[in-house]
Amino acid sequence: MSAQNSAGIQTLLDAEREAQKIVQQARECMEFSLVRNINRSYFDSDDLDRTKRVRDAKSEAQKEIEEYRNQKEAEFRKFEAEHSSGYKKAEDDANKEADVRLQEIKESADSKGGKVIDDLIHALVEVNPQPSEKILAKA
Repeated sequence: MSAQNSAGIQTLLDAEREAQKIVQQARECMEFSLVRNINRSYFDSDDLDRTKRVRDAKSEAQKEIEEYRNQKEAEFRKFEAEHSSGYKKAEDDANKEADVRLQEIKESADSKGGKVIDDLIHALVEVNPQPSEKILAKA
């Protein structure tokens, strides 16, 4: 009888272990389900908040970029206005100096032009050919 009792006890112990495994699996499934539901509700609201925060941050960054761009453009226009006037003045001074030099050249041409023309005509009309030194050396 003891062998039969021993076999029956062993069967009961095996059944109890199997039942404990099933209970443990059920608990894990319930915990997972609860955690999943909690996480889902947490992340769903958090995702919406996060999306809104990202969108708000992006629009805020765009505003800051636009303000910075406008500020730098204003600084550039101011810099350009301050420094381009110096170039304008230098250009005007150079044009005045060129006009003065052209006037001097015209006055010089008017006063000495006749003599220059006479000298050119004289050089063309009164040609005095002379042999080169090499030709004289050979002769």
